[in-house]
Amino acid sequence: MINKVEICGVNTSKLPVLTNKEKDELFIKIKQGDEEARNEFIRGNLRLVLSVIQRFYGRGENPDDLFQIGCIGLIKSIDNFDLSQGVQFSTYAVPMIIGEIRRYLRDNNSIRVSRSVRDLAYKTIQFKEKHNKEKGKEPTIEEIAKELSVEKEEIAFALDAIQTPVSLQEPIYNDGVESIYIMDQVKDSKNSDENWAENMTIEEALKRLNGKEKKIIIKRYFDGRTQMEVADEIGISQAQVSRLEKNALENIKRYYK
Repeated sequence: MINKVEICGVNTSKLPVLTNKEKDELFIKIKQGDEEARNEFIRGNLRLVLSVIQRFYGRGENPDDLFQIGCIGLIKSIDNFDLSQGVQFSTYAVPMIIGEIRRYLRDNNSIRVSRSVRDLAYKTIQFKEKHNKEKGKEPTIEEIAKELSVEKEEIAFALDAIQTPVSLQEPIYNDGVESIYIMDQVKDSKNSDENWAENMTIEEALKRLNGKEKKIIIKRYFDGRTQMEVADEIGISQAQVSRLEKNALENIKRYYK
């Protein structure tokens, strides 16, 4: 998908690249109402859209859809960009494109959020973008709450509610041999040896593990520690903990077969 040459009917391998000087010259013409310059500017920045949408691959979304939404963000950036601010267009455009794609993903989220909560979240985002553009910094949650006449807790809840769900199977680290997934970072305080004892007798299985494997299994599944916590305690990397844990679990499975 990343190496796709044609997207939305556009041959990405032949897209032009504009210099900063060309962008400035075109942008002056755009502000004067030159539609041809506007189209040339858009086409000259489609590579920027492509670079942004690569961040969202792997979520099951159609790349053509992401590209089209990214182009909407690009056009909004052109409409709102102020050349006199002395900021490169890409610096201003990238957050706008990302924001547009995130809004699209939120609206198409399989987890339904009430309209009032979603509207509050979008008003919050719009105010943050406006505040950032006018004052060059993110507003505090107190400023947002005051502007929208709501409690701070409502702002936090609304923003949390529209976040895109993340799979527990999503990798967060890969050392070329083993991957570490989000689920490996989750700590379960209810996962104690008492729970295990209700389902199986594991003492004999643990005797078949070497010292380090046994220590990792006990800390992970009896004490409910995360892999990172275990790694810190026994002085090895998290990738090594992950590898030893998987090997120990395979040994236990073989024992119970």
